[in-house]
Amino acid sequence: MDNGIERWRMLLASFQRLEWIDITIAIAIFLVFLVFRKLFTKYIFKFILTLTRKTPTEVFTNVLLSFEKPLRLFWIVLGTYLAMLYLPFNITTTEFVQHIYRTFIIMILGWGLYNYMSAQSAFFFRFARKVELDEDSMLVPFLSKILRFSVIALTIVVIAGEWGYSISGFVAGLGLGGLAFALAAQDTIGNFFGGIIIITEKPFSKGDWIKTPSVEGTVEDITFRSTQIRTFEDSIVTVPNSTLSNEPITNWSKMNKRQITFKVGVTYSTPQQKLERCVRKIEILLREHEDVNQDLIMVRFSDFNNSSLDIFVYFFTKTTAWTEWYRVKEDINFKIMSILEEEEVEIAFPSRSLYVEKDQQSAFEELLEEGKMDVRQVEKSSK
Repeated sequence: MDNGIERWRMLLASFQRLEWIDITIAIAIFLVFLVFRKLFTKYIFKFILTLTRKTPTEVFTNVLLSFEKPLRLFWIVLGTYLAMLYLPFNITTTEFVQHIYRTFIIMILGWGLYNYMSAQSAFFFRFARKVELDEDSMLVPFLSKILRFSVIALTIVVIAGEWGYSISGFVAGLGLGGLAFALAAQDTIGNFFGGIIIITEKPFSKGDWIKTPSVEGTVEDITFRSTQIRTFEDSIVTVPNSTLSNEPITNWSKMNKRQITFKVGVTYSTPQQKLERCVRKIEILLREHEDVNQDLIMVRFSDFNNSSLDIFVYFFTKTTAWTEWYRVKEDINFKIMSILEEEEVEIAFPSRSLYVEKDQQSAFEELLEEGKMDVRQVEKSSK
């Protein structure tokens, strides 16, 4: 302890004896590296990058791109170190200063590795091709996040070791506190394994339109804890992975065709022949429509409803896109209306018929003529 205090006293005394020429040269050394940093970034780095892109593999290119920003910081750190090394006192031999510079070097290496573990790196693309994953699979970004977290943890551990902290004691403490941590983090662990289940079973991919009992929308991202889904109201819903992995999931994006089904209700006064012609013409319309899938088409007179004769219509469109699906549906609806107009068939609407006995009818008619009762009172009296 006394040696450390004495060293700092000597260092402060050396500062007081500094001459302006030494300070000027030290600053000049730092400025040279600062200028070289700009030249390196603007010209030399781009030239090296151009050469690496001509190689048969993209590994060197990705490594260079990952370390581009860390290298900018490296030239500043190196320039500062050499400038201080020139000064006529041994500040760079001070243990504290050495720890600082080694910490910066570790951080620069960790920063570069963190960038390289991006989901866009060639390493992950090669892995995805080997396991035959599609481009929208969330396994690649999920693994990227795990490895990035590992790089951060390893960097912190190495820096802690550089400053003299006992890593072995910390690891031993993890063994003792592991049970308490597991109990306290049950939800987090459940969400983590839920994310692994979602990724390995692949019920959906990034960009898919899904529906669950709790949410419906487009998948945007999956993290260690949750999955982010953008709803049709353009809001983001964050669903815990443990919840999502235990729910039934409907993936609408996996549709090969999209269903349209409805009923056309016509009035009871429609003759049988006209009804049969309407059914036949609607089926022909669907059979000849270029946007309708021909695997299954059903047009049938299905029900005697309370106030209508119902024609059941069931078919699929070739497109699964929502906007295009609605365009096809609208076009078919207009053409069905044209068919009904051609056959002079009216679309039914909800109605109710009122039947009264002959004596009551005469009495009601007299009251109506005298203006002593309106139609609503007649209906109420009949009940």
